[in-house]
Amino acid sequence: MAVGLIVVWIITGPLFNFSNTWQLVINTGTTIITFLMVFLIQNTQNRDTEAIQIKLDELIRATQGAHNALLDLEELEQENIDSFKTKYQALAASARQNLGQGVKDTDTPEP
Repeated sequence: MAVGLIVVWIITGPLFNFSNTWQLVINTGTTIITFLMVFLIQNTQNRDTEAIQIKLDELIRATQGAHNALLDLEELEQENIDSFKTKYQALAASARQNLGQGVKDTDTPEP
């Protein structure tokens, strides 16, 4: 359909003497279509992200010993998120250090 519209626009060029109005029509049309496509893509991505978040929440909820406080992490203020991030970065650093000493890095949170 888009190719057909462009072909019609090109064919009508000589009819309108390739005027500024003729060019403005295609520019306006492409701008509107671009805006609508961006809206559609963002909407699809938001739905996908929400579905993934729900699946991750279910995995956290179903894992024995997991911290249920992390279920709605995306809803917290940035300071709270940074606090959780700092804790998990420290845990990762400790695990890497233990790996260097030959200790397993697999562990689960306390039940």
